[in-house]
Amino acid sequence: MTTVDPTPASLPAALAEPTAPVRRGWVALLSAANLGVWMAFFTPIQVLLPQQVERIAPADKEAALAVVTGVGALAAVLANPLAGALSDRTCLRLAGREFGRRHAWTAGGALLGAAALVLLAQQRTVAGVALGWVAAQVCLNAMLASLTAAVPDRVPVAQRGGVSGWVGIPQALGLVLGVVLVTALVTGTTAGYLAVAAAVLLLSLPFAALTADDPLPRAHRPALRPRALLASMWVSPRRHPDFGWAWITRFLVQLGNALGTLYLLYFLTDEVRHVDPEGGLLVLILLYTAGLAGTTVVAGRLSDRSGRRKVFVITAGGIMAVAALLLAVAPVWPAAVAAALLLGAGYGVYLSVDAALITQVLPAATDRAKDLGVINIANSAPQVLGPAISAPLVVHLGGYPVLYAATAAVTVLGSVLVLKIRSVP
Repeated sequence: MTTVDPTPASLPAALAEPTAPVRRGWVALLSAANLGVWMAFFTPIQVLLPQQVERIAPADKEAALAVVTGVGALAAVLANPLAGALSDRTCLRLAGREFGRRHAWTAGGALLGAAALVLLAQQRTVAGVALGWVAAQVCLNAMLASLTAAVPDRVPVAQRGGVSGWVGIPQALGLVLGVVLVTALVTGTTAGYLAVAAAVLLLSLPFAALTADDPLPRAHRPALRPRALLASMWVSPRRHPDFGWAWITRFLVQLGNALGTLYLLYFLTDEVRHVDPEGGLLVLILLYTAGLAGTTVVAGRLSDRSGRRKVFVITAGGIMAVAALLLAVAPVWPAAVAAALLLGAGYGVYLSVDAALITQVLPAATDRAKDLGVINIANSAPQVLGPAISAPLVVHLGGYPVLYAATAAVTVLGSVLVLKIRSVP
């Protein structure tokens, strides 16, 4: 059922396929670390960056926000797999003691990412905001690369759906808590960035400090040659077709997500004409999170028990497409409420099961973080293309109905293409 290269028992723990189930405490600490990093990603994108950009360039807020988020996502596309590849090759020895290859990247990314958010809070031009967001994306994606590798590093295949569900909840919960933090608990864009920076440190550092991290013996470290490192970023779809199809399905579903969420605050303001757009956004995010939390762990565990992944992915895509079509045909508040619940439920199923599926098509244990970094390009690249596609759709080609219809079409296509994966049922 898995295409991961067989790992002889003589190989070190860092490269072995895990067999011992992980404990609840480990899952809780990893989930908290993911909560920190997703708060740092989503809270600026959904609230702080739109507010900051609108204050700087109110007449061109859509285009300016597209530029800021687009260049930030481009930085993420480059940083994540590179940090993953370096993490795969990290051998630390200090004061005669060997350290693991992941936690240094988790802790370092959290510290530098928090510093970048503090600097971002001080920017007063669109160019400054873009540069600050690029710095934050680079640091936070280095952290994300090491956290993503934790599941295939330490979780057995039969437990990955359930664990991926728990680890996936922070993607939505991070947005909810982040929005509450910057709208209800603190006021002002600057205070919002500082609060998110503090949250990253408080939530992420305990995982690096309190959990095991298997060291990589130098004899097993892949060569660190720049040309070879860059060449390794290409994973041949001819040699590893299931990995290629998994990448494409993830890319298309995430592109649909990017198309559907980038302008949500502006959608409530300009199309729904909600009396309190920021308050309405918070309500929708809460409903979305409730839908996600209600399905992700359950779907992951059902997938683990049945051994099947693809049927769950296809079902999730259909549910998310229905949610997008609701927004396309009925841009009113009740439809937005229903769409938020459906979108959360569908994405919850997708999040846990697709994450587990991807760990089963990784080409080799020696490159887990790098290969997951390549997969994470499928998460980040849509954030580059999403603004480039969304802005003309909204401004010139039919407005929000066209945008959300495109969201539905792309999401369905991405979920159906999972059928091309042969090694995972």
